[in-house]
Amino acid sequence: MRKRYGVALAVALATGGLAIAQEGRAAAAARVGDAAPAFSLPDVEEQTHTLEQHRGKIVVLEWFNPDCPAVKRHHQRAKTMKELAARYKDREVVWLAINSGAPGKQGHGKERNARAVSEYEIEYPVLLDPNGGAGRAYGARVTPHMVVIDREGKIAYSGAIDDEGKAGVNYVQRAVEALLEGKPVETPETRAYG
Repeated sequence: MRKRYGVALAVALATGGLAIAQEGRAAAAARVGDAAPAFSLPDVEEQTHTLEQHRGKIVVLEWFNPDCPAVKRHHQRAKTMKELAARYKDREVVWLAINSGAPGKQGHGKERNARAVSEYEIEYPVLLDPNGGAGRAYGARVTPHMVVIDREGKIAYSGAIDDEGKAGVNYVQRAVEALLEGKPVETPETRAYG
């Protein structure tokens, strides 16, 4: 009798454990190699953008907060984002910034982000994700967190824009170049800083 209950308990625990693991996976952020999570977000001009509308193109997502010092460095001083976006805009590469800041948080809101578009001379859409759904789906916890999506709609790179000037490596540029050449991304994941 004890043996039978022990087996039943083990099966119940295993099944429950599996269910918990599956629920955890469903709630976890997408990772490199996964299908990129869909989104539908308005930009600062209230135009809606979806990932689906860029099917077949390489898409670069830049998590953005106009008041974050790391974002300012790449937009005001180094012009990293502007120059990379301009380099690839005629090569079927779409660049989108996403602000997942909640109401009351630094850099939040349509007005602040519209001003940033002008201040930083941003020539690509800045999308607003105030409930943070897109940010959670992609695991974006800092700004700038970068994601590169390949033509098949899978995440090919996730992490930092660069190596913080240590060796002059721009991970996003390398990822986009590899995808344009039909090659695998050499460094598909790094730790984002910001």
